[in-house]
Order: sequence, then structure tokens, then C-alpha cells
Amino acid sequence: MKKIVLALSVIILFCGKIMAQSTITVSGKVISGTDNKPIPGVNIVVQGTSNGTLTAMDGSYSIKAPSDATLSFSFIGYETMDIKVSGKSTVDVQLEETTSQLSEVVVVGSRSQGRTKLETPAPVDIIKIDELSTNMPQVGLADMLVATAPSFNAVRSQGSDLSSHVDPPTLRGLAPNQMLVLINGKRRHTSALLNASQTGTMANAVDMSFIPTASIERVEILRDGAAAQYGSDAIAGVMNIVLKQGTGRFSGSFTAGGYPNMAPDFSDTDLTPEELALSRETDPDGFSYQFQANYGFQFKNDGYLNLTTSIRQDKRSVRPTVLALDRAPLYNSSYLNNERTDINGMPIITNPELVQALAAGDMALADELRTVDGLMNARGIDQLDVATYAGQPAINLGSMSYNFGMPIGENADFYSYGDIGFKYTEGFSCFYRRAAQTDRFNYDLYPNGFRPQMYSNQVNVYFTNGVDGKIGEFNFDVSNTFGSNSMNIGMFNTYNASIGPDSPIDMDLGKHSFFQNTTNIDVSRYLNDVLEGLNIAGGTEMRIENYQIERGQEESWTAGNYGIKTASSDNQELVGPDGFPLENLLGEPLVDANGNPVTLPYAGYSQTIVKGYSLNCQCFRGFGPENEGNEYRTVMAAYLDLELDVTKKWMVGTAARAENYSDFGSVVTGKVASRYSITDDFAVRGSFSTGFRAPSLQELNYSHTYTFFVDLVPYDGTVYPNTSTAARTLGIKALTEERSTNFSVGFAAKLFDKLDITVDAYKIDIKDRIFETSEFDKDDAPVLQPVIGEGLGSFRINGGDVSTQGIEVVANYSTNLGRGILTTTLSGTFRENKFEGADVPDLNVELTEQELVDKYVDRGDVGQFETGTPRTNIIGSLTYGIGKFSFMVRGHYYGEVTDRDNQMRTLYNEQIGFADQTFSAQTTVDLGATYKIIPQLMLTVGGNNIFNNYPDIIRYEKRDFYIYSNYQQGSAGAYYFGRLSFNF
Repeated sequence: MKKIVLALSVIILFCGKIMAQSTITVSGKVISGTDNKPIPGVNIVVQGTSNGTLTAMDGSYSIKAPSDATLSFSFIGYETMDIKVSGKSTVDVQLEETTSQLSEVVVVGSRSQGRTKLETPAPVDIIKIDELSTNMPQVGLADMLVATAPSFNAVRSQGSDLSSHVDPPTLRGLAPNQMLVLINGKRRHTSALLNASQTGTMANAVDMSFIPTASIERVEILRDGAAAQYGSDAIAGVMNIVLKQGTGRFSGSFTAGGYPNMAPDFSDTDLTPEELALSRETDPDGFSYQFQANYGFQFKNDGYLNLTTSIRQDKRSVRPTVLALDRAPLYNSSYLNNERTDINGMPIITNPELVQALAAGDMALADELRTVDGLMNARGIDQLDVATYAGQPAINLGSMSYNFGMPIGENADFYSYGDIGFKYTEGFSCFYRRAAQTDRFNYDLYPNGFRPQMYSNQVNVYFTNGVDGKIGEFNFDVSNTFGSNSMNIGMFNTYNASIGPDSPIDMDLGKHSFFQNTTNIDVSRYLNDVLEGLNIAGGTEMRIENYQIERGQEESWTAGNYGIKTASSDNQELVGPDGFPLENLLGEPLVDANGNPVTLPYAGYSQTIVKGYSLNCQCFRGFGPENEGNEYRTVMAAYLDLELDVTKKWMVGTAARAENYSDFGSVVTGKVASRYSITDDFAVRGSFSTGFRAPSLQELNYSHTYTFFVDLVPYDGTVYPNTSTAARTLGIKALTEERSTNFSVGFAAKLFDKLDITVDAYKIDIKDRIFETSEFDKDDAPVLQPVIGEGLGSFRINGGDVSTQGIEVVANYSTNLGRGILTTTLSGTFRENKFEGADVPDLNVELTEQELVDKYVDRGDVGQFETGTPRTNIIGSLTYGIGKFSFMVRGHYYGEVTDRDNQMRTLYNEQIGFADQTFSAQTTVDLGATYKIIPQLMLTVGGNNIFNNYPDIIRYEKRDFYIYSNYQQGSAGAYYFGRLSFNF
């Protein structure tokens, strides 16, 4: 009986479900909320199924669906609407446009009631990453912003030590650490790495690669000084990343692409015939793969949890230098003729092929083997095989993020968001070590030389937790944000020449780490009875920061004794088995002033360097005990922010902020901004502010010994912190904060209901900008010899005042075109950076005044700041959507760039001078075409720089590491991709 009752119950429930889900025909019309015109080609899908249709030319549609189904209406340029059928056979829909983004509330730059981007007193770019990512060839956040915001830049280095391991973002041509990055309005921590940047100085920067683009709804870029509102680092502006809160939708994409690596046309270049012979097309490279997925959970009490995961792999792209044999010979005469000896005078057979040829009596072959190209041919080595490599690094990146919100009462919400990521980077950073370089040579390990390569393992963590809500008439927000970045640095294909063949060839070079914990308390109140409305906001912030450098393994930074001779008997003469004096690395005999062999008087004690083999890990010295540090600081801040709508047309805002740093003192900054609406569709705006940027812990404490090359000759130098003995001896002062003034004026207009345009002019003056000096040696400053010996030393200094001024234009236009919608954007920045002059203190040097000025602030660094990035940057894009298709075409114009040499050298014409070079303006074109296979699945194909446009080739004298300039579109060439996007 129980089984019968149970069966009947199941049948009744099943029948009820069928009745509830009876299929009906739903029809209706879709129109625009702006002009009530019909919209053809709207996608209509029954949620949870693959059943869908499109609207006709008159906006009408008809679809079969369950009576309790939910229909989703979507079309490019309009808000997506989800409507429940609820048994109705007719459902008419009015879609609201979103392409102009005029109604979107801006979070950054204002703590008042919501303002749109045309209502703010300062320029704000709103970039909808979620919408743009489908058609864009770029997959990383920084690359997407470079392609859409002309004031933003992020150059991925082609090599040079650790420069390619973080892409430092910049705004308005200023330094990476002069732009503040926020996540949902909370401060984002920077990388632990103090990295070279495209603006002429080393800087720590936010590593945006750890933020999954699939987790981002939009990015807001405030192009205005905002230190008085948000604190240090906001001299150039603020970027706020707004995370997704959506629920009930599983979306994501898989993207794959690569570089065809097609050689450009070299006919108009100055490549020599020998270099042209080496410049050939190679196989495609730089293949990249990325998978991202996002899903949001909805809770019954209006809470949400949005989760994102991202996995990315980039293979390396190789762009070798093309130096001919006469400029970079792999071997020298001593190598080719077996004339090298060890510290005991025993010969080292470096050319066994020559020995075999002589033994066989083949003199013609022997003569050929005594030449560089002859021995390379015998060993099957091509000049490109031993070239220095530049190119995009290999990257494995995984990250996960979440965004959580939950009501905890009628007037309060708890929120939490963050991300965690891991990144392995393997970059090209070093010159090829040729066997001709006797101090960095070991036949047992690398008979034909070697190419060292650096790698890093990074772990990045960011979490924010807080409560916001309302108490009476006051809004409050209490939060704590923790962020950390750690980077373990290593190198392979290397060794310590002073240790010899027992040296490891893969070394741990050390670890850098940085953490930052920020606690904020913010309170605001809006008074609607003060004129047209007054918003009062205030708050406090406490921040704790810590920066550490941990030493690497001993072999990476130590000096071995492989080239040192210790006396085995008293008064031992340094002679070889042939009775002649031992020779140094140059083949010179070790003799005294009388020409007699050097004598070591005491057995077991007396020593001398016979072979001066290079110390430390080759290419990049490991961090040693003298580099280690563990530095903390605390920051206390308080601010007051007022925004008053004097009338319905006139708004005035002001802010003041005081901050105290435990390691250098206090600063106070202020800002005033205003906006006046002349008409409903035209407003003028402007602002004036003072700002500051405190030296980062990385800038204050980083030190390292490195190798650099001049005309392929290696030199070792050290960057010393300002608290070091070397700095004090020379007279280098402690670093102080950079101070700035920022003035901007512009207008915002909406024309013809379809076009919005903003034009803003600005000028930023920065006092005491931080630079790095050129290298000082004992000849420049004899007082340094007891401290640094034969080495070279450089220092970070407040080098002088700089300024930047420019005009920024952004225009957006959208209209119905045929059966689809056309959206166009044209934006550009026209900028001039200027170094106002060096602020040189009295130093303990033996240099003329002009020589000291040239040494104190490097000519190359000044040139990089002033002309090393494009002054003109214009981006134009066109997007057209019709039915199941959408297309994106984007053109990017990079103005010319001038590279200034930092030293006098022998030029190609045999004269002495600077090898300055101006690189011509460049234009690239991106393309993306998307087809909606089914409503939930889209396929996109396209490319970046589809016409394979390369920048100018670097002039002959400086063509040693790179062949192309990297400060416009880069040197990788065309990139083509395919993407499968899903949305369920």
C-alpha cells in the first residue's frame, strides 16, 4: 500500500510539473528606450536552454517557451533584460542604451552622491572590461588598458635582468609609482620588485597580471592628482578596479594565439650586409593560452559570492640581435690556438679539432679551424645560435579571486574580496657570454659560451574585509586590506667563474617580499538642505609596510679561489711546466719589476691572483649579506572631503589630507575642484591640487651588484642605498618625498544625443623627483676607493624638478546603422615632459661642475623621461554589431620617440659623440570578429598589429642587446588569436 501511495505521489508531482511548464508561444516587440524605435537583431534566449531567436526588422519576435520560463533579451549597446513569462503570450520589451555610458555612476574621485563620468569635476575614463574582452586580442588587464586608454601605458620589457617580470603601468607619462591603484576603492599593494621603467627611473609598481580580467566589471581611471583624497602615489591619478557582483551566470573564455614571427622589410634599414644575412624569418613563437571562468552565487538575503579563476601560459618569443662576427666573435686568438693555461701553467685544449687536423697533417683544415667562422662551422654553430636574445618572457600564471557581500542587518553589509595568484616567469635578460671573454669562461662547463637566463617565482595575495552601512544620517565604512607579494629569483645556464667547474649552473639568487596592511575608517553625510546639497566626508587610515631582501645561495654572490695560487713551498716561483712565468687571463707573464717570475715567500699562506675570473653568478649577482634588509614603517593619515552643489549647475569640491610617515616625517596636501553646467549638455570643469609621493621602502632600501656592458665589455657596478657607507662617504643625502602641484581645466559635452566628448588640459609640476645617478668610481671620487675598491657605485637621489603638460581628448559616438548598432571611439593625448634641471649637492668628488651635473642625473634617464615614450598617442576604435555578428577594428597611433645616449662613444663614422636616435611614428591595427554560434557560445578570431608593423631598428652603435625600440608597439610583430566565449 505504501508503495502505491508513493508511486501516485510521484505521478501527481510529475504531472503538476508538466502542467506548470506547459509550452506556449510568446511574441512581442523590442524597442529602444531612447527613441522608441524598433531594434532588429536582438538575441532572445530561454534561460537554461539553447532555445533562442532574433528580432525581425520591425523589432518583432516569436518564440516557444515554458509558461514559467525567463526570457533574456540582449543586444550590443543595450542593457541586458531578463523577463519572466508568467504565462503571458505577449511580452513587449524596452531596452536602454549603455554604449554612451552617460548614466553610469563613477566611484573614483568623489565621495558624494553618485555622479556620472560627464558630471565629475575631473576627467574619468570608464572602461567596461567585461564587454570589451570578447573582441579584444589582448588578454591581460594592463594590455587591455593600453589598447583603450591613451593616457595609460604599460611596457613589457624585451629583457634586461628582471624588467620583463613585471609590466609597470604608468599614467600621463609619469612614473609607475606615481599612479595609485584601488580595488573597489581600497588601496592595492605594489610588487616587491624595484624595477626599471619606461619613464627614466626604477620604480615599484602594481603587478596587474594577478587580477583576473574575468573578475572585473569595469575600470575607472581618474586622470587628475588625487593625493589629498587618497594619499601618496596619486600624483598622476588613480585607477579604480570595480569587481563583478553578478550571480546566476557561468561565463568565461578560452583564448589561444601566437606570433607568426614574420621578418619585416629591411630594405630601408642601416643593417650591414653581414647583419642582413643573419636577419631571416624564424618559426612562429610566443604561443599563449588562457582559460578564465566566472560564476556568481545568489543568497536568499540578497547576499552574493562571485568567483573567478584564471590560468594562463605564455611561451617565449625570441628576437635575437644580429651582430656580425666582426662585432661579436665567439672565440679569440688564444682560444683558437690553444694558448690558454690554468693557474699551474698547464695548457687548456680549447680547440681539439685543430689538434686533430694537425695530427692528420691537413694544414688547409688547420688554417680554417684557426678562424672564428671556421671553428663555428666545424661545430655546427650559427651566429644566431650564440646571439643575445630579447623577446617576450615565458609565463605560467594562475590566479583566483572572489567578491562577497552579505547584509548583516537592516542598515549594514559585510563585504570581502580578494585574490591569490602564482606566477613563474622565465625571461631573457643577459648578454650571451662568449668564449672569447676569458674572465667568464670555463671550457668544462660551457666550451662555446653560454646564455644566462633569469626566472622568478611570485606569490601574490590580496584580501579586503569590511562593513559599510548607515547609522542615522551618517554613512560609514570600516575596512582592513592586506596585500603581499614575494618573489624568489633564480638563474640557470650560469655559473660563478671564480669557483670553476664545481660551480652550480642553476642558482637561487635571493628573495624579495613586500607586505602592506591598511585599515580605513570612513564616515560621510549628505545634507540636502544646504544650498543644493552638501556632502561631508572624513576618515582616518593606518598603514603598516614591510620590505625584505633575503640572501641567495652562497655561490651566487661569493668570490671563489679558482684563479688564486697558494704557495706550496717557501719562496715558490710562479712558473709553468715549461719553465716560463705563469700567465694571466690576457696571456701576460706574471713578473716583477726586473722581469723575473713572481715569488710567493710562505708556503700555505702566500697567495696571488693568477687568473682574475669574474666573481659571483654570471649576468646577475645573487643578493648577499650586505644586501639583506628587513625594514618596516607605519603611516597615519586623516582627511576631510567636502562637495557642495552651490546651485543645480555649479558644484565645488575641496579636500585636505595630513599624513605622517615613521621614516621621514609629515606632509599636508589639499585640492579644490569645480564644475559648472552652462547648459544641460555642456559643462566646464577644473581643479587645482597639491600632492606628494613618499619614497617607497623599496627605493629606500634596495641594493644590488650588477653587470653592464659598454661596447660588449662587461663592468660590475652596485646600487647602494642612501643609508650606506658609500653614500655617506660621497655625500649623498637621504631621500625625501616628491611634492607636486596639479592644475587641470576642460569641458564635457553631449551632442546630438549620440556623441559625448571631453577635452581636458593639465600641467603637473613635481619637485625633487627620484632618479638614479650614473656610476661613480675611484677616479671620480677617490674617497670611495676604501669603500668600493675597483667597483662602480650608483645611488638613488632626489635629482631635480620635472613637469608634464598636455591635452587629452575623448569622444564616443553611437548610432543605429542598418540592422545593427555602430559605436565609435576616438581618444588621444598630446603631452610634453620636461626636466627642469638637476639639483646637485656638494659631493666629495674630483670632477668639474659640469662633469658632476652629467654624472649626478644621467643624460639617458632624462631623455627617457622627456622623449623616451610617445608624446602623441591616439586610439580610434569602431565596433559594429548586427544579429549574431559583431566586429571590432582599432587603430593605434604612437608618436615618435627619441632615445638619448648616456655616454660618449665612437660612432659608425669614427667620430666621437652621442648615439642619439629618433624613432619614427608608428601605427598598428587590431581586429576582432565574433560570431554567436548559439546564444550561450561565441567564437572570436582576430589579431593585434595585424599588418605586422615593426618599430625602427636601433642604430648600429647601440645594436647590442636589442634590435628594435620597445617603447611604441614593441618588437614582437603581429599576433593572431582565436577565442571561445561561453555564457550560461
